[in-house]
Amino acid sequence: MANPESFVVDQFPRKYWSVIPTVLRTAYGAVDNLVQNEPILQVNSARDNKGRLISWAVDLGIQRAIVNGSIDCDYCWKDFAKPTGRYLELRFSHSTASVSQVADPRFQPRSVAFRENARLSNQCVFDFGDEDDSMQVSGLPHFLILHGHQELSFAHLGLPSAHSSKFYSWRSPNLMHLPHELHSDLPATEVTDNALDDLELLKEDIDKWRRDNDND
Repeated sequence: MANPESFVVDQFPRKYWSVIPTVLRTAYGAVDNLVQNEPILQVNSARDNKGRLISWAVDLGIQRAIVNGSIDCDYCWKDFAKPTGRYLELRFSHSTASVSQVADPRFQPRSVAFRENARLSNQCVFDFGDEDDSMQVSGLPHFLILHGHQELSFAHLGLPSAHSSKFYSWRSPNLMHLPHELHSDLPATEVTDNALDDLELLKEDIDKWRRDNDND
């Protein structure tokens, strides 16, 4: 099956990565200004929940970036498994993505039903070598846009491992340290002809899974 880095870069090309730090800086800045000018948000109980404000501001920024074409994908709002709210889902040609706040970018965010189901769909995006034929497409692969909880010190793209609820099959460098613009869509590691063939075969398998499961 396809190498995880190659797959994520194919779905979300590097030239769009610099949009993420811009969205995050704007969102975090807007929340800081809001808190500074609103006494209700300065009490300790509100400060403890500042992450919720950041999450909403980031969702708005990502949605606007998609609408204005800064990020090339579609989006929709999906219900949580329990009717407690909705989350923003980014929809790429052969995958989906969502945004998560984490305290430590080395580890996956806490397990909830939609993230657990999405994680299991990633079994087909991993370089298993001779074991490739045993891995079947069971859903659209899903990657995460990760950022901090209270302070903006990191942002990463991460593909959760289907075999671990803690670690990633692949995680990008810290996007906050990227140059303002990236012009190359080539993965940082060498991509062989076989790797490109594996990527195209995986996308064909995903298309077949979609047809078989009436998935848009």
